[in-house]
Amino acid sequence: MTSTSRSTAHSALSPYGWDEDWADAFAPYAAEGLLPGRVVRVDRGQCDVVTPDGVLRADTAFVTPHDPLRVVCTGDWVAVEPDGNPRYVRTYLPRRTAFVRSTSSKRSEGQILAANVDHAIVAVSLAVELDLARVERFLALAWESGAQPLVVLTKADLVPDPVTLAHLVQDVETSAPGVTVLAVSAALGEGLDVLAAVVGGGTAVLLGQSGAGKSTLANALLGEDVMDVQATRDVDGKGRHTTTTRNLLVMPGGGVLIDTPGLRGVGLWDAGGGVGQVFAEIEELARDCRFHDCAHESEPGCAVLAAIDDGSLPERRLESYRKLMRENQRIVAKTDARLRAEIRKEWKRRGAIGKAAMEAKRGHLR
Repeated sequence: MTSTSRSTAHSALSPYGWDEDWADAFAPYAAEGLLPGRVVRVDRGQCDVVTPDGVLRADTAFVTPHDPLRVVCTGDWVAVEPDGNPRYVRTYLPRRTAFVRSTSSKRSEGQILAANVDHAIVAVSLAVELDLARVERFLALAWESGAQPLVVLTKADLVPDPVTLAHLVQDVETSAPGVTVLAVSAALGEGLDVLAAVVGGGTAVLLGQSGAGKSTLANALLGEDVMDVQATRDVDGKGRHTTTTRNLLVMPGGGVLIDTPGLRGVGLWDAGGGVGQVFAEIEELARDCRFHDCAHESEPGCAVLAAIDDGSLPERRLESYRKLMRENQRIVAKTDARLRAEIRKEWKRRGAIGKAAMEAKRGHLR
């Protein structure tokens, strides 16, 4: 890339997160005469790409492999043909981070939701009862992506008592070690300046269920009504999918925001590390267990169960940890034959231990 074209790209794309490292990664494609750009929207095999020449519509057929994790997605930095009808995206640059979930298909494929994200905002509505297990699930995926998660409790104006609101924030903080938890009200404009300061200057993705107030929050951060908003049902706090595609938009205070459709299913996808970070206190306790492969169920010398007994670890946290670890292990095992064999071996080992324990118990009772 010549110094002139490099300067042009920087001035046009820097609001979208372009920097010298991206320019260096793009240099081989610049030598071929391709344009750099960031994907701001993807739909039906095509995408909108912001480039130094403006926003272009491009076909992604060139980079649509059988692996669904390698398709072009919102947030990708890509190399685009400078002309042609249609134009094509030739490739995307190596991703710094990637937010992936498992699909609901029986093939258990991964689905990439957003790329090159710095902050993962998990929006949780205070209009309904807190579902801490769901928050933990979102956070596991967020940590695994490589982004820094934060939890935003929306519709805080519906909890007028400050003491009650403080308790709700504390409940979420207990379930989100190392994560900032903010209570905001887009309707009253409360807490938005703090949120904008936290995510400003980078790329943030907005995640949550339908009805969590994501579109309203996005409009507040963007300073204009760019997202449609629909009323949620009073019964369960759920709403329709007002956002149907993932859109990347520049925030007025700096940084960009990727809004996403409400996620009904949030399946884990090879997120063992993310689960470990969400339940950091359990992982820390496990280091003091007598057995290195302790399942924290009934083993002697289990430090995790000891913490349950003395009340320092809530039993709900352990149950949630077990559930997510089992789910993640099943997903990984479907694509890893060696792991499947190890799991079957572990099941047999535990079965033998249980059988021996029962026989010993019967012998003692005789």
